[in-house]
Amino acid sequence: MELVGLDTNPVPNGAVTGVITTADGVKLRYARWRPTVRRQQGTVCLFQGRAEQIEKYLEVVGELRRRGFAVATFDWRGQGGSERRLRNRRKGHIDSFTEYDRDLEAFMQEVVLPDCPPPHFALAHSTGALVCLRAAYSGRARFTRIVLTAPLAGLGPMRISEPTACRVASVLTAFGFGELYAPGTKGTSLEEIPFEGNPLTGDPVRFARNVDIVTKLPQLAIGPPTIGWLYAACRAMREAADPDFGPSIKVPVLIVSAALDVVVSVRAIEMMAAELRAGAQVVIAGARHEIMMEREPIREQFWAAFDAFVPGSRIAEGNLQMLA
Repeated sequence: MELVGLDTNPVPNGAVTGVITTADGVKLRYARWRPTVRRQQGTVCLFQGRAEQIEKYLEVVGELRRRGFAVATFDWRGQGGSERRLRNRRKGHIDSFTEYDRDLEAFMQEVVLPDCPPPHFALAHSTGALVCLRAAYSGRARFTRIVLTAPLAGLGPMRISEPTACRVASVLTAFGFGELYAPGTKGTSLEEIPFEGNPLTGDPVRFARNVDIVTKLPQLAIGPPTIGWLYAACRAMREAADPDFGPSIKVPVLIVSAALDVVVSVRAIEMMAAELRAGAQVVIAGARHEIMMEREPIREQFWAAFDAFVPGSRIAEGNLQMLA
């Protein structure tokens, strides 16, 4: 599936798009771009969160290209323009995060390694951040450095505790209800959330743009998580909380977390960051979950941290550096 632009969200020029197939036969949509400056600094691999799509990150793609990076990205299975598993396309269901591991492996083997200039860096959000950490832990990561925003280290505040939610998800999945929507998630799809009090961003323009994407391009949207997806996430988060997980990651990692995050657990992120031997954490005051979609003062702090951490990252100065 080609990328689809809107007046509020145009597709950057020069996109190369296509479809790759994972080891278990799932078709994934990908896109890549060259940088817009002559001074090339390698490639940033951009990994989205659950229920997102490539189109949501087109602004970020442009900002990375202006910093001298090629950009490569794809849609996880079950969302965006990638293959959906269930007949109900609104359900982005998986049984295990090992499925996402296969997605990342196929993307690296078929897109990044053969076609994208090194060094390779990762920029990942939420669910994508947890998958990147799993790859780094297992030694499958081929990244020089990794930048994570609001990683899925734990669930945000809920009416019941996270351990209880995970136990319930486990039981319901075992009894064959894994493909149903998780209880209590009604009204949590982006197009159903009002801007006032939303947990994602304090920027009304970017919030409206992202709503525009899922309402005008419903083929790219999915709804709340299924019970099975939640159970898979619980297992992956538990594995990441193992005492050996953080210290085993050798790739330098920068975690940028949002002080006002209620989607994922700020405390769990702090604990994860503290265990990383080659890691650092930046907490941005006033930020909600989607840091890269936030108000400009917050985004400026994010990009300052990114530029300081990723070698060679800086905004091009002057038109002489721009590609013809």
